[in-house]
Amino acid sequence: MPPRIPSATYRLQLQPGYGFAEAAGAVPYLARLGVSHLHLSPVLDAVPGSRHGYDVVGHGAVREELGGEAELRRLARTAHEHGLGVVVDIVPNHMAVPTDTRLNRPLWELLRHGPASPYAHWFDVDWEAGGGRLVLPVLDGPPEEELPRLVPEPGVLRYGERVLPLAPGTDGMGTAALVDAQHYRPVRRDTADSALNYRRFLTVRELIGLRVEHPQVFDATHATVVRLVRDGTVDGVRVDHLDGLAEPEAYLRRLEHRTGGCWTVVEKVLGDREELPRTWPVAGTTGYDALRHVDGVFTDGEGQAELAALHVRLTGPAPDAGGEWAPTVERAAREVLAEGLAAERERLARRAASACEEAGLPSPAGGALRAALVELLVRLPVSRPYAVPGTPPSTADAAHLEAASGAARGALPHDGAAALGPLRDLALGRLGDGPRRRAFTAGFAQLGAALRAKSVEDRAGYRYTPLLSACEVGAEPGEPAVAPERFHAYCGRLQREWPASGTVLSTHDTKRSADVRAAIAVLAECPGRWGEFLGGVSGPLASAPGDPSGAARYELPDPRLNWVAWQTAFGLGSIVPQAPGRPTYVQRLTRTLLKSAREAALHTNWAAPDAGYEERLARLAAHVAERAVHPTGALAALVAELAPHTRANVLGMTLVHLTMPGVPELYQGTERLYRTLVDPDNRDPVPPGMHTLQALGAAEHVLAPVQQRPHPENELAVEKLRLTTAALRLRARHRDWFAPGTGGHAPLRAEGPAAGHCLAFVRGGGALTVATRLSRRLRANGGWRGTRLPLPAGRWRHAACDGAPLGGSVPLEELLADSPVALLVRA
Repeated sequence: MPPRIPSATYRLQLQPGYGFAEAAGAVPYLARLGVSHLHLSPVLDAVPGSRHGYDVVGHGAVREELGGEAELRRLARTAHEHGLGVVVDIVPNHMAVPTDTRLNRPLWELLRHGPASPYAHWFDVDWEAGGGRLVLPVLDGPPEEELPRLVPEPGVLRYGERVLPLAPGTDGMGTAALVDAQHYRPVRRDTADSALNYRRFLTVRELIGLRVEHPQVFDATHATVVRLVRDGTVDGVRVDHLDGLAEPEAYLRRLEHRTGGCWTVVEKVLGDREELPRTWPVAGTTGYDALRHVDGVFTDGEGQAELAALHVRLTGPAPDAGGEWAPTVERAAREVLAEGLAAERERLARRAASACEEAGLPSPAGGALRAALVELLVRLPVSRPYAVPGTPPSTADAAHLEAASGAARGALPHDGAAALGPLRDLALGRLGDGPRRRAFTAGFAQLGAALRAKSVEDRAGYRYTPLLSACEVGAEPGEPAVAPERFHAYCGRLQREWPASGTVLSTHDTKRSADVRAAIAVLAECPGRWGEFLGGVSGPLASAPGDPSGAARYELPDPRLNWVAWQTAFGLGSIVPQAPGRPTYVQRLTRTLLKSAREAALHTNWAAPDAGYEERLARLAAHVAERAVHPTGALAALVAELAPHTRANVLGMTLVHLTMPGVPELYQGTERLYRTLVDPDNRDPVPPGMHTLQALGAAEHVLAPVQQRPHPENELAVEKLRLTTAALRLRARHRDWFAPGTGGHAPLRAEGPAAGHCLAFVRGGGALTVATRLSRRLRANGGWRGTRLPLPAGRWRHAACDGAPLGGSVPLEELLADSPVALLVRA
């Protein structure tokens, strides 16, 4: 049987064509690779054809497109026979609003019966704001113009492919009267951000918020998963988007009670000033905090600052439009509250007035109240508080809200400033309990979480682009570098407080996979070289694709996107042959640049695309793609020049992630060189033949490490696979070296002029990790120059290859002669 706490997990993104049977076929490979648990994307009924499964339409059954419950149980039996556990991803925050609403029975019944529906308490709907109706943003144009396209049929109302229910007794009415008689009100899609009256997942109108704080809703939506855990089919859970819930801690306690307790991690992005509440009954987070620290320790802070100055000089952004991080974040937050989350902002303002009335306080005027809420939310230094009315707030929550209200006070006139105190206290649950106060406290927290995701991770993260590897989920783009001392302090804290927490480098949600970020991070070590390259390939106008002479020219979309395009192409590196049926390089680059531009919302956006700008964007993508694949072009030359340093980052980040405290997760394919961009690029199906024992054997039969040199992609892929396999098998073989309670984290410090380029630590007294950091700076400064690493007492040997035992103080130029990393074990 698998261990209760994983030694390592492996995530598979299930979808039609790659379901439970295909996952079962991968089990022998994964067991031999060295992981202890298989992690599955959501397994319950989802919108047909969904490639991710987060658009759940039913909680009562396992998704038939993946093989159904029988195949899931067969997969679990196969996994258990091979010593692997099964972890599943669960989605408590929301359900899908499918085109055919018959697919989602609770929603269908809600739309059919309105507030009187037995499912009315399932969904987070503000019926009063909608005049007793649920606002549905589904129409292409104004309702009066779309009326002829609304076609009543017995029991249903059709609009193109959309199918909606009819309220009882409304069949046979004229179309206009029939539509007015429903418990929902169809409106234009482009009014969703200001008109809708249900809570969404972030700003996605196709996902409606659930109210799992109600015990009956929890039980109904979790019955299948709880049953699978209780009967031993499932061994652990990942909880998606926990910050969207009204009361996360109460939810987690109920989950623990219902399942009987199993390894549970939560998708919670922790900022640098934020810690996971110690009272939560979980193993930890899914690991974006680890990503931030691993990426950061391989990022050159001084070089990043130079790169940021170069970015301003070459792309010319205003400070609040990508020129500086903090002003860019603040402007983005204000824009998102005014636009994408306007409906949620207005709903919270109404809740605030109602909560003040319930608490016996005078309600500030609407304008002052709204302004104070905006200032408080914009200045909140974390995603959300976790307060519950009637319970004293945590010290951290109180400090964050006090800081936000203090900073907001000077930005408001007297009436707005006077509203800050009551709003702060309501958000902290300090003004007593009551349904309206509880609704405000939850709504404030939920809106704060949505605001941070949309303003920081998305809008600001796509505007501030000096170093794309730093613009990642959980990262701090303005200060991306992490000193070794800070990294070790984080690891020590993780081992003490959350030793079974998840750690990740690549996921289905990362904007760029770890290997892409590893390459791009090298540019912070040579900002001048990057500027030289960009000047050579850009210029005011660029030659058109297929015209190297430059006779035909076209206008760049904007300088910032040109920077992003070339940096993205550099991160992708050498081009591998296109797999059959997969997008081409230019298609991948185009859709990535398009998402970047629309999320940034400076020249085009999702709601109102600028066709001319996006046409220029497509030409830029084609131009860069054509030159990216040219073997003698400037990009190929830069990739080759920096290949040894990309290799150092790829292998260094890999080894550190797999041996640091926590439970490392591999995303499908990341045991090899894995270079993908933002979704849907990172959600492509698993390539045929990836998870075969023959594929793994290619790495096992390489007998000795290759010499350090500009590294061909296929050799680096094999080298990474060998390193990954060695680390995973070591974790499985010596669980006590890495386990909670016994697997300590002891930093090792090199001695000599290049000591800062060595990151080293010992786990559990038996496994020793050594990684080169900032290798290009190291080379530019003359190499190791006699720097040595004092090893702990005793004899040590390489874990992945044969060699003489080591001991004492070892010269790093000898220890790392063949590879930029070393994994040692006690001899």
